Amino acid sequence: METVAGIYPEDALAGRGDLDVIDPDVAPTLDAQFAERVRRSGRESAYIEYDESTEQWVHYTWDETAREVRRWQAAFEREGLQKGDRVALRLRNCRHWVIFDQAALGLGLVVVPLYAADRPDNVNYVLDHSDAVLVLVSNNEAWTELHRAQGETPRIKRIVVLEGQSEGEYVRHVDDWLGNSDRDALASGIAARDDLASIVYTSGTTGRPKGVKLSHRNMVCNAYSGLRSVAVDHEALFLSFLPLSHTLERTVGYYVPVMAGAKVAYNRSLKQLSADLLAVRPTGIVTVPKIFEHSYRTIKDRLSEAPVLKRWLFNAAVRIGWNRFEYRQGRGPWDLSFLAWPLFDKLVAKKIRDKLGGRLSMAVVGGAPCTLAVSRVFIAMEIMILQGYGLTESSPSIAINTLGRNRPDTVGLPLHGVEVRVGNNDELLARGPNIMMGYWKDDEATRKVLTDEGWLHSGDQVEIEDGFIRITGRLKDILVLANGEKVAPADMEAVIVGDPLFGQAMVVGERMPYLAALVVLDEKAWRNAANEIGVDPGDESALKDKKVEEFLLEKISGLIHKFPGYARIESVTATLTPWTVEDGLLTPTLKVKRPKVWEVFEDRIEKMYEGYDLYRVGQRQSA
Repeated sequence: METVAGIYPEDALAGRGDLDVIDPDVAPTLDAQFAERVRRSGRESAYIEYDESTEQWVHYTWDETAREVRRWQAAFEREGLQKGDRVALRLRNCRHWVIFDQAALGLGLVVVPLYAADRPDNVNYVLDHSDAVLVLVSNNEAWTELHRAQGETPRIKRIVVLEGQSEGEYVRHVDDWLGNSDRDALASGIAARDDLASIVYTSGTTGRPKGVKLSHRNMVCNAYSGLRSVAVDHEALFLSFLPLSHTLERTVGYYVPVMAGAKVAYNRSLKQLSADLLAVRPTGIVTVPKIFEHSYRTIKDRLSEAPVLKRWLFNAAVRIGWNRFEYRQGRGPWDLSFLAWPLFDKLVAKKIRDKLGGRLSMAVVGGAPCTLAVSRVFIAMEIMILQGYGLTESSPSIAINTLGRNRPDTVGLPLHGVEVRVGNNDELLARGPNIMMGYWKDDEATRKVLTDEGWLHSGDQVEIEDGFIRITGRLKDILVLANGEKVAPADMEAVIVGDPLFGQAMVVGERMPYLAALVVLDEKAWRNAANEIGVDPGDESALKDKKVEEFLLEKISGLIHKFPGYARIESVTATLTPWTVEDGLLTPTLKVKRPKVWEVFEDRIEKMYEGYDLYRVGQRQSA
């Protein structure tokens, strides 16, 4: 095995006297970090939230936030909770998420984040499996939904609702629960750096989620290592919209700003994301590729109907902007066309940046691969997409591209202090202070992914060049065709959904003679395509028409032409109904649940492989 240690980017914190980053040696736990930030920056703005009653964005200082944390800590203490007890919360992103988290961590409690959009049966499983004794939910309806799905949950002693009303002693509105409680000072220091801080349940695409045990050291070290790769100053402003129950947002979009003294504004909803970008004007975001992919499709869709000159201007701006980026990265020559950039910036790039608030200079992208075609457009427009990589089990970051060393076709360089190794079958292994303590109540699963030497098996296949990590496939997500050839479906799916016509895709073909695809069509793009084909766009049954299938296959073939010759899709099934978290076809982090999609579309998959015994060859089990 090849171990790659010490190939790190330059330390972004070195020599930066203008930064106010809290060193882990000064504050080794998450609650100590918060207390130290309050001490240093008490009167400065910390969190920004939209007030529906006044229709204004309201700033809350670190001191104001700390006062609320003290009240919540007093209420927790009144409940008689002890160090190590599990407390859960199911909220959309808001400052109360931070208040609950910090209040609990300061008392040595263990926080169990729940996805607000997750299915009730999954949420109830997590509550039961984690032995949570108290849970905070958004409103009475949210608790009723869980209660209706499961009934009484004996271990839970208290339900606190943020909005709504108290229902007896068991379900308490937050104001009634808090009462006049307060403390003279923040509780902090009860938990040690190696104590359990949180149990984060993975939103696995198969089976029940596993509870990842993360210590204070895991997350504090990961946040600090991230800042050593990409520095953040106290003037930075993040717009938070990726769920805080997602470890990427929690560590990078919450703990990093605490450590660096940056501000965080909370998006009202994904539907209002565009409006909030314009209103808040963030300098940075933490996101998954889907956000940029959507913007990319919108741009491409509008350009398809634009005059020739406008299309030429856009393409020229992308070409010149990308070449400028490559030159600044030391990978390309200076070019005379750079002198024309101010004009292309004014006519094209600035207009795109303005749509994102006008100040967005950095986007940390993780959770899934962001295609080079998408990254190239936004980087050319001077929006620095920094693709990274990690797992919930690694708190989460293992690697990231940096401002000075950015190769968008990779997931970057290992974070400072994180060792990586290429193991058997080209699997990436990682070791460092960010690696989880193990899985909650599941020693067997822990032993499968953590070696005695502390190496975490990622399950992802990689190649490493000059320290940069490139994901090449996934051990468990490889389709083996009947002829023995192997295909990584995720790579092919990413290329397909890069086209505006396709919103979602799942490629199948395990042990079969050819590949097939299930696709969800974008409604607007389909209307245009249907008119071209000559079918009624409002008639979903038309999707089964032979000429529609031929059109879609031709379209897909053009998209995947760079894949090996054996990796060809020869049958397709299309629908206009998106796969969602609510219908159980996506995880809360928007990953496709392949077995569930297979189950729903089983009849149509069988038709795509008419004449082949799917059960005999084990296709369903390998979906």
